[in-house]
Amino acid sequence: MEAEDNTSAPSTPMTPGTPGAPLFRHFHPQRTPNTRRPSLIKNCQCFNVEAFALEEGTLPPVSCALSPPPISLARKVGAEFIGTLILIFAGTATAIVNQKTNGSETLLGLAGSPGLAVMIVILSTGHISGAHLNPSVTIGFAALKHFPWKHVPVYIGAQVIASLCAAFMLKGIFHPIMGGGVTVPSGSYAQAFALEFIITFNLMFVVTAVATDTRAVGELAGIAVGATVMLNVLIAGETTGASMNPVRTLGPAIAANNYRAIWVYLTAPILGALAGAGVYSAVKLPDEDVNAHEKPLAAHSFRL
Repeated sequence: MEAEDNTSAPSTPMTPGTPGAPLFRHFHPQRTPNTRRPSLIKNCQCFNVEAFALEEGTLPPVSCALSPPPISLARKVGAEFIGTLILIFAGTATAIVNQKTNGSETLLGLAGSPGLAVMIVILSTGHISGAHLNPSVTIGFAALKHFPWKHVPVYIGAQVIASLCAAFMLKGIFHPIMGGGVTVPSGSYAQAFALEFIITFNLMFVVTAVATDTRAVGELAGIAVGATVMLNVLIAGETTGASMNPVRTLGPAIAANNYRAIWVYLTAPILGALAGAGVYSAVKLPDEDVNAHEKPLAAHSFRL
C-alpha cells in the first residue's frame, strides 16, 4: 500500500547565507518488475514515523525530506551579480531622477526604491545565492561562520563588477547628470561615519535574525530586510545618502569621478555589519535552549 507524504521540511534561508532548494513532495515509491531503483534513504534529512491509532492492516504515515541538490558556485555568483546590479541600478537611478526633477522623488521615494529592490531581489534570488548584495553582509556572515571565507572574494568581486556595470549604464543613460547618484556626506565626516555605522548595524542585526534564528519569521525575510533599508534611508538619507553598502558608493563614485569621503563608505558599513551580526549572535537564545523549547517549524521558513 502507498503512504502519502503530507508534510514538508523547512527550506534553507532566502536571506544572506547558504541557499536552499525546493523539497521533493508527495513521493510515491513504485515497484516495477525486474527494475532496481537507487536507494533514497541515504539522502534523507529525516525519516519520522508518527504513531497513531490506526485500523488493523494499515501503515503509519512516513515523512521523508531529501537533501536539496547542490548549487554550483557559478550559479550562485551569477545570481549575486544580477541581484546586486538590480539593487545598485534602482537606488542610484532614483537619486539621479530626483536630482534631474528638482526633488520630485522626495525622501520617501528615495527610501522606497532601494527597500523595494532589496525585497524583490531577496524573494527572487535568495534561494540561489543567499542575496547578500553587499560586501559588508558577506564579510559579516563569514565572520559568524555562516558563509565560507574561500567564497568571500568571489562574491565581493561579483558585487563590485555589478556596481560598476550599473553605474556606467546609468552614466550612459543620464549623462551628464550623474552626481545625484553618488553618496557624499552633507555634514562632517565624523557624523557621516557614525550614521553609516549605526544604520548598517541596524541592517545586519535584522539580517542575522531572519537568517540564523529559528524563532524569527523567516518567511518574511525579504519584507523585514527591505523595510529596514527604507527605515535607514529615512534616518540618514539627507545626511549621508544612506549607503550601508560599499559597492553602492564605489561604482557611482568611479563613474562620476567623485571620491569625496569614500573612505567613510568603505569602512563604516563593514564595521557596522560586524557589530550588528556579533550583537545579535550574543543576545539570541543558545542552540541547546532552542532545541529544547522551540515549536516545530512551519514549512518554507528560511534558515541557515
